[in-house]
Amino acid sequence: MSKQVNHSITIALAGQPNVGKSTVFNMLTGLNQHVGNWPGKTVEQKMGEFIHDEHNIRLVDLPGTYSLTANSVEERIARDFILDERPDVVILITNATELECNFYLLAELLMLPVPLVVGINMMDVANHHGIHIETHVLAAALGMQVVPLVASKNRGVHDLLEAAIHLAQTKDSFNPKRPEISAEHKRVLVDIQASLSGQVPAPYPIDWVAMKLLEGDSQVTELIQNDAPEAWEKIHAILLQHEDAYLDIASSRYEWIGRMIRAAVERPKAGVITITDRLDKVATHPFWGLLLLVGVFGVVFLLTYRLALPVVDWLGQGLVSPFATWLQHVLSGVPAWFSGLLIDGIINGAGTVLTFVPILIVFFAIMGVLEDIGYMARSAYVTDRYMHWMGLHGRSFLPLFLGFGCNVPAVMGSRIIEDRRARLLTIMLTPLVPCTGRLAVITFLAPALFGRQAALVTTSLVAFNLILLFITGIAIHHVVYKDEHIAFIMEMPLYHLPNVRTISLFVWRNTLAFIRKAGSIIVIVSAIVWLLSWLPYGDIQTSWLASVGHIFEPIGRWMGLGDWRLIVALLTSFVAKENTIATLGVLFGSHSSALGLAAQVAAILTIPAALAFMVVQMTFIPCAATVAVIKQETGSWKYAFHNLGLLAAISIISGIIVYQIAKLI
Repeated sequence: MSKQVNHSITIALAGQPNVGKSTVFNMLTGLNQHVGNWPGKTVEQKMGEFIHDEHNIRLVDLPGTYSLTANSVEERIARDFILDERPDVVILITNATELECNFYLLAELLMLPVPLVVGINMMDVANHHGIHIETHVLAAALGMQVVPLVASKNRGVHDLLEAAIHLAQTKDSFNPKRPEISAEHKRVLVDIQASLSGQVPAPYPIDWVAMKLLEGDSQVTELIQNDAPEAWEKIHAILLQHEDAYLDIASSRYEWIGRMIRAAVERPKAGVITITDRLDKVATHPFWGLLLLVGVFGVVFLLTYRLALPVVDWLGQGLVSPFATWLQHVLSGVPAWFSGLLIDGIINGAGTVLTFVPILIVFFAIMGVLEDIGYMARSAYVTDRYMHWMGLHGRSFLPLFLGFGCNVPAVMGSRIIEDRRARLLTIMLTPLVPCTGRLAVITFLAPALFGRQAALVTTSLVAFNLILLFITGIAIHHVVYKDEHIAFIMEMPLYHLPNVRTISLFVWRNTLAFIRKAGSIIVIVSAIVWLLSWLPYGDIQTSWLASVGHIFEPIGRWMGLGDWRLIVALLTSFVAKENTIATLGVLFGSHSSALGLAAQVAAILTIPAALAFMVVQMTFIPCAATVAVIKQETGSWKYAFHNLGLLAAISIISGIIVYQIAKLI
């Protein structure tokens, strides 16, 4: 018999990055989650629904944010949801080791018309590092519920939920001790409120709007300028006389934070060296930290493909290929175009998606562990100075590095970058990192094309790609973003053991998202490419695909690639980079051995043309899977098409330059 549900309660989960908010969310919701994007935004939205003690709970995980000032999309989403949707309760998750920093967000949340419960997470980590917190003392000082948590072990999570439900039913009892500003600026605040009387649009509270105007909040300022121009003239005159008010507001909040936690928190005596301190002497060192980083991600790369590739091979040879053979036998009596479309187009397209899955599972699991134990913050810190030259910061390093394995998880890995501009730039640059598919084609052809110099040429091609990536990043940074720099603010969390449940849900959710969204696009594109190679007469030599190859022959001649078959091979690599070899096999003779095929390609290319072909192969447009996840992660086809155009231009220009220079040598 199902339980009767009395009523629904909406709870918003807020907190800064690295406080364990996702762990609390996963503990409460399990697999009952809905993941998408916030309306009109590309920031991930997570919601979960479950029944607890006859209450239907709707839990909304707000984006991690350090404050509620309109400096980022995440900050605007968090505060707009609270103001527009008015959840019954907001649960603020804080890190027990970083209360002073985390409580600044609490000070801002207390300005909004919503009841709050505070969860102090990672109490075990804090105790291990000599930090002791009396939560009952803290609750008395704040005048609100404070619940100690060890979310990774599911300790206190039930009590936190109970406290939130109780507060939702007794909202009128919420009367916390809020931070105040100096008497001088308090009078200014009253004057601003008087000027705003009757002119503040819903759902914004007048006292909150007045405070944000005094802080210089750009979004609220624009709101009043547009909706209350007469009031803005008076307010603007007041603000000009008190331009330093934001300093007083910030100072008052930190003084309030100090008073709240002074009696409740006991820290280790000065001079005591913790485990985190010892590890960070290496992990954050300019030289040793960089060496450690190279070693860590070398292991990541090794594990991802050592563990995943055997499964990938089994899926391809033991499942996809036998199934395609069996289906071909079953469909022996149907028209050739139908069986070809189904087997060579759709089945092989689905097989491509299927073989990505083991790589994704291992990749997301390793990334989840590194993030959960606190190492990712250190890797971002160590690489920040180098990424800064491209207008990025340290968090962009991991996705770019993992592009050597596969550009698909690399693009998806850009989710760890909070700033939208940096995330977009990282996504745009990722396809310039040579993936294993590109490297497989180069490794196959290089011995026949360059003989004993194959290893040197291959190494040079990889270096060439990285140089192009660096130059492109700097160019986009200077031209598109006009030298705009990103403030890199990140708390260094204390090291702690990873949570298996959180990592498992992270792997499940991201892998499922790839299969659902990217997988469908890959299947469709594979079918389209096959149709182009079949139509109109069932002969690839006279197909529309061949016609396309002939169209691009003039461009190919600038690079020494006068044979349309080479152009078509590059074009079909859009489905998968390895498809270059498969297409060459069809066009040069399906009965050629692997060695014979490479030799046939080498026979029609001069050394300069061979170099140009390899350069284009290494820099050509990303594969369909990468394009699919670029659209998925940016929320727009615009960026996917921009990336296709950018890479096409880079590859053609690079191929022409390399060919023309090589001819002169």
